[in-house]
Amino acid sequence: MSFCFNFDTSGQANASQEVDGNEVQSGNKDDGAKYAEVDDNTPAGPVKEAKEHLPPSDPQFLLTDGVFETITIGTLPPLHFLNETVFERTASEREDREKILYFREEKNSDLISGVYEGGLKVWECTYDILEIMEKEGETFSGKTVLDLGCGAGLLGILALKRGARQILFQDYNSTVIEQLTVPNVILNCEEDDEVEGDGEKKGKGKGKKQEDGCVGKEDLNSGSPPPKKRAADLSKHPLMRKCLFYSGDWRTFLPLVLKKEPQPKFDIIFTSETIYNTCYYPALHETLHKLLAPSGLVYLATKSHYFGVGGGLHLFETFVEQRGVFSLDHLWDGAKGLQRHVVVLRFKKQNEN
Repeated sequence: MSFCFNFDTSGQANASQEVDGNEVQSGNKDDGAKYAEVDDNTPAGPVKEAKEHLPPSDPQFLLTDGVFETITIGTLPPLHFLNETVFERTASEREDREKILYFREEKNSDLISGVYEGGLKVWECTYDILEIMEKEGETFSGKTVLDLGCGAGLLGILALKRGARQILFQDYNSTVIEQLTVPNVILNCEEDDEVEGDGEKKGKGKGKKQEDGCVGKEDLNSGSPPPKKRAADLSKHPLMRKCLFYSGDWRTFLPLVLKKEPQPKFDIIFTSETIYNTCYYPALHETLHKLLAPSGLVYLATKSHYFGVGGGLHLFETFVEQRGVFSLDHLWDGAKGLQRHVVVLRFKKQNEN
């Protein structure tokens, strides 16, 4: 599978037009943006209100006519997710208050700033983090995990299947959470009701990806998860009870999640391909600062530079250095093509409490 960003960097839509109660943000992005110009007062467009999403008690309609794929990497458990191409064709027939499928098709863009932030695609840097987790042998046993900008939710799902105590999935778009992330979690919960996530299941081959079959049909292919879709209340599934789902702008997500008692702190935060826009750096940094546990780790996967948007690893590294809250270390640096990276952030000692 090949990957590339197709960003709409022109004016996206009439600013007075509302999408799910939020104005469409103009796509004003300066390729020459400098980190020194990024501060807490930098305009980042209209604020999209965050909200928590509860999984439906009857998930059948979410899976009907879906086609899913499976990725297996080394010793990691198989991860199931809806095929994005088929999803886009079938999801368009469902209620989509945000109209992101419409705007995405109209603009022929993988990102429309302030409207659609790329959550319908599984970006290649996600696989880079999965490779790192396989290499490090992380089991997540008893840990709390935040999948920030989760999209399909593969990173959080890995943590769920390998014993995390709690996983919070967050994406900008409610459509992504309700119609992609939640169904993907459902697929993986239904595969094995007894999964406790201790890494017992082994992958079938490094990086192997396959299309397994239609979901919601009685004649599922033999390689697909068992059709356990008749539970009276899926929200009571032992794995689903570990999951929280949120959508919205980080500027509203953070205060909303901090209202929970006790306030959450996460041992591991995953975030992949989220530093493409320098205007988002203050909100992202503040979210990481407030939600990471004192001894926690942030795994961030990114490209060196996002053409047409202006962000990238160098600018973010400099931004983090200026803030003085986190140290940043490179775990992996790709050498081919548009360079990709996986870095880890942790609190500097003086900031631990």
